[in-house]
Amino acid sequence: MYTSELITPAHLARQAIIYVRQSTPQQTLSHQESLRLQYALERRATDLGWCPEDVTIVDADLGVSASSAELRAGFKEVLAQVTLGHVGIILAYDVTRLARNCSDWYPLLDVCGYKGCLIADADGVYDPGSPNGRLLLGLKGQLSELELHTIRARMTAGLLNKAERGDLALQLPIGLTRDVLGRVIKEPNREVQDRLALVFTTFLERRSASKVLQYWNAQDLLLPRRDHFGDVHWKRPTVAALLAILKNPAYAGAFVYGRTRTSRTGTALAYKTTRHLPLDQWRIRVNDRYPAYIEWETFERIQIMLQDNYAEYDRNKTRGMPRPGKALLHGIVACGECGHKMVVQYKGRTEYLCNYLRAQHGVPVCQLIPADAVDAAVVAAFFAAMTPVELDAYAHAVNARHVAAAQVDHAHQQHLARLRYEAELAQRQFTRVDPENRLVASELEGRWEAALRALQQAEAAYAQPPPQAHVLVPLPPELQARFAAIGQHLPQLWQEGGIGQVHKKALLRTLIEVVVVHRTASDQVQVRIVWKGGETSTLSVPVRVGSWTARTGAAEMEAVILEQSAAGTSDAAIAQHLTAQGYRSPLADVVLPSTVRAVRYRHRLLRVRHQSHPRRIAGYLTVSQLAQQLGLTPPWIYDRIHKGTIQVAKDRQRQLFLFPDRPETRAQLQHLRDGSLQTVCFGPDEPCG
Repeated sequence: MYTSELITPAHLARQAIIYVRQSTPQQTLSHQESLRLQYALERRATDLGWCPEDVTIVDADLGVSASSAELRAGFKEVLAQVTLGHVGIILAYDVTRLARNCSDWYPLLDVCGYKGCLIADADGVYDPGSPNGRLLLGLKGQLSELELHTIRARMTAGLLNKAERGDLALQLPIGLTRDVLGRVIKEPNREVQDRLALVFTTFLERRSASKVLQYWNAQDLLLPRRDHFGDVHWKRPTVAALLAILKNPAYAGAFVYGRTRTSRTGTALAYKTTRHLPLDQWRIRVNDRYPAYIEWETFERIQIMLQDNYAEYDRNKTRGMPRPGKALLHGIVACGECGHKMVVQYKGRTEYLCNYLRAQHGVPVCQLIPADAVDAAVVAAFFAAMTPVELDAYAHAVNARHVAAAQVDHAHQQHLARLRYEAELAQRQFTRVDPENRLVASELEGRWEAALRALQQAEAAYAQPPPQAHVLVPLPPELQARFAAIGQHLPQLWQEGGIGQVHKKALLRTLIEVVVVHRTASDQVQVRIVWKGGETSTLSVPVRVGSWTARTGAAEMEAVILEQSAAGTSDAAIAQHLTAQGYRSPLADVVLPSTVRAVRYRHRLLRVRHQSHPRRIAGYLTVSQLAQQLGLTPPWIYDRIHKGTIQVAKDRQRQLFLFPDRPETRAQLQHLRDGSLQTVCFGPDEPCG
């Protein structure tokens, strides 16, 4: 007997599918009645006329949301069976079990209507192929989608309302916990508290998470972490673990909600990608909600330091950590042409290179600036900007190093105290066990021995602490007197090599925000220094070039050389005069006498007699004279003389290669040049071959 006039023998000849789904794993565990009602649809299928062996239950989507069909294997299986024409009816407790969005619901209705498959829920049986059935099922699908948005909006509003008060119970990081009343307190374990405080102290001193990791590994310090059950475990530190602590605002006492933003990608937007937002874009922040390990201002300073350490070269945002490279302005120099940050290139010499546009658009390099001259000018401006102050920074550094050493020693002492407690606890457990219970006694004895070994190893490591890389000692009186006026003595210390490259760069960054360089001429670079606070200084820095014609004022400089050379002034005096007027040689910072001499030779202003009168030897030709007559170059002839292709002896008196001034000489060399002769030979008087 059929309970619906829509069911025909053609439907009963195919299988009935019962689709079972719950939205979350938590509902699968806690909403057992809903689960029983869905599985009870098997009896409904038999009441409609299907044999029990023709009823199939699809429950592969338990704990999966119906907001998308991408990750629902059970729904895909149902759709495939309907497409193959194997299904006569689909039963679900409610249409919301099948789909929560119309983009999945209507394709299912189309396939069911085309294949003659019915859909049934607790309210009745529907034929998707009929107008009335499709209308009712379409309305149910739209109401299901609207209900999902309504539920989500209501739950989100309640969650945000609770978050704005700071009462939302988020997962707490290590070092914070909740008491029996739900209030957030610090971890009762003082070792955990001190170890977390040491993370922040070490970072503020070292200014880099990687350097904190190196320091902790050198000191053999462990970091507290939580396992999957919330228990405290001590593990070796990693950069990711340190950054998770340094970036968590809960340690600054702030409740924060909305630090990340999730977007969906992939087919049907099924895959989620999460990115962290900058501090000013966090959705909700309530300060002073948790017990703090650091002040909020300190936390903000740490975030700026971390962001500044990240060298986003292409994005032109951050400066990166100072590194031991030769270029002092690495990370803070920008291109005056396009505004992008410049990188450093070490190829023979140190240069600042702007290749952002070339990398992005394939255009030529924007600027290539020699670094040494720019660095020297900026350092000089930095020294000039420093005012005489009393230097107590070193004393603070010594005190900070002593405090850090005391904190590390305290951490080791706490570690030893914890290991002693674990050893004593294992001993008490072993002594209390019944000696006849060998199975338990042997296990407890093994635990006691393991605890004693760990304690012994820690005590041995503590007895021999690792050597410090740099030991700071108090300044002697004579050095204190030198450091009394840092503005005057810093250049001397800078040049003597007492300050490393990393510290030099760090010192420059204390006053300089960015340096903008722009080549205004082939040998002139305009340098604009943007100081902390917004003040600027503009400098014109001369840089070295490789040729005389590339020099600015080359024509004026040449005119002065010719004028004073004609007046009989020496080359050294002319070079000194030009240097005083601000001129320079192409590859030097002053005018060299050799530069003056080269200009003078170019204009045939010769002063030595043998230079003024070209050498003439009767009956002979020199190499240069022969080359000029044959249209060759002197190096061409000298090269074949040294190779033996041209055999000629050097005149002992004049120390010159002399060739007979005859037509036969020129003819033989022309044949040698043309390749018709392989070797020619000339004696002192007559040709020898």
